[in-house]
Amino acid sequence: MYIDKILPVAKRHLLLANAIVWGAPGIKVLVTGIQSYLALWPSKRIVWLAVGSVLVLIGFVWMFNRIVRKYSDRILAFLPLRGWILVIFMMCLGISLKFIPGVPTAFFASFYCGLGPALIAAAAQFFARWTGAES
Repeated sequence: MYIDKILPVAKRHLLLANAIVWGAPGIKVLVTGIQSYLALWPSKRIVWLAVGSVLVLIGFVWMFNRIVRKYSDRILAFLPLRGWILVIFMMCLGISLKFIPGVPTAFFASFYCGLGPALIAAAAQFFARWTGAES
């Protein structure tokens, strides 16, 4: 089953929907990461956690660049319902991570400060494809 049979929307506008779906959580994740850093301040580990954030950011930007190209091509051709289900599953998995007891604040600080900007960068790519600035 394809999404365009369920929701009759111009496929190009689904790129904007993806920009919102990736960007809004990216902002929330980044804010959570920054709050985690502030909770650890003035720990001497901050420098190492910042290095961890940069490494996480590089890894996710590399991964999300591939995903944005792949999903953009699929959206413009066709988007199966299972693609949307995968996105929703990944979001739920990320949200549930915050509620696992025993996960240290230091993890959230470095991981979320790497993941948040990567999600925002992916959202910017979807937005650029929606506006036609990138093909």
